[in-house]
Amino acid sequence: MASKPGYFAAVAAIVVLFLAASSAPTPLYVVYQQMWGFTPTVLTVVFAIYVFGLLASLLIIGALSDHVGRRPVLAAAIALEIVALVLFLVAGDVVVLSVARLLQGVATGAAITTLGAALVDLEPEHAPGRAGLVNSVAPTAGLALGALVCGALVEFAPAPTHLVFALLLGGMVLAAVAVAFLPETGTRRPGALASLRPVVGVPARLRADVVPIMPILVASWALGGLYLSLGPSVVAGLFGVRNHLVAGFVVMLLSGTGAVTAFLLRRRSAASLLAPAAGLLGIGALVSLVGVTAHLPALAIVGTLVAGVGFGAAALATFGTFARIAAPHERGGLLAFALTIAYLSFSLPAVVAGFASTAFGLRATAEVYAVVIVGLTVVALVMRLTRVRAERARVPA
Repeated sequence: MASKPGYFAAVAAIVVLFLAASSAPTPLYVVYQQMWGFTPTVLTVVFAIYVFGLLASLLIIGALSDHVGRRPVLAAAIALEIVALVLFLVAGDVVVLSVARLLQGVATGAAITTLGAALVDLEPEHAPGRAGLVNSVAPTAGLALGALVCGALVEFAPAPTHLVFALLLGGMVLAAVAVAFLPETGTRRPGALASLRPVVGVPARLRADVVPIMPILVASWALGGLYLSLGPSVVAGLFGVRNHLVAGFVVMLLSGTGAVTAFLLRRRSAASLLAPAAGLLGIGALVSLVGVTAHLPALAIVGTLVAGVGFGAAALATFGTFARIAAPHERGGLLAFALTIAYLSFSLPAVVAGFASTAFGLRATAEVYAVVIVGLTVVALVMRLTRVRAERARVPA
């Protein structure tokens, strides 16, 4: 029988796998556009369908594992993900692709809240805070890995629209086997059916901790949504780079840098990272904006790297806080709330950007989007500094 740290590592690996599967289609969007001839608007609608399924899953299923246990929800999510990957393999038009993305969104939403709660349940006693770290690093690492590996396979391997999904399908089968051997860490409680009623909220006792971190959560995920939905199109359309590996590399620059940053900063308190994260996100978005406007790819890359550092610090600060403040029976519900806000920020601005890029062009859309991100980071920075000042004022001299 595996040790508790072994179970923890297995759950972390499944988190990476789910997020890698979610970002794998990103480098393929340009390929699908060439094959089926659809516009950037259709592309972002496909992206939005995935997020719609994910959000519906978070709202309806997010707290279910707090009542029925972690393993049943994980098993169902993996089964649904396998169905989605089979549909990706046979997809021949936008309709099948959309259905696959919808099912993938539902599966991912059910999985990530349950996996996040399981990580906290299985956290090694000798390493307090590791669950918050993994909940911050594993998703961003998965996003980076999925986009980069898929980009490489599309560029250099045969069957570009099939091989990556076949590999992910094999990974999901292994994940199903791992879940079969996981211990049940959740406590069965009454109210499972009632928990399916969509309710988004934060327990009153936690609101003082949650509200101040919302602006940085929104800003960081909105930036991530832009890169995953329109990043490859910006690379191809504005900089004339048609290499699919480069398209995946763009996503990896943001999320991969974020994962490395979160790991390196793992010993810093979440509260101390909020202001630096906001500042770096804003500076990175501003530098990337200048790079796009001046048609300087190198400068856009530098801006992406800076924003990636802010992205990782923001993930560690926000999800580290959620892991720290939630009681065991609140973990699934609180993660569902946080991820609902995150994915709304991830999807809605990106969908608006997709429509805008068709109407006004990619360059104008990217410029306006970057300005909005900068504005959000300023709000986040002001809120954080105001809270710090108020906390200091309450401390006796």
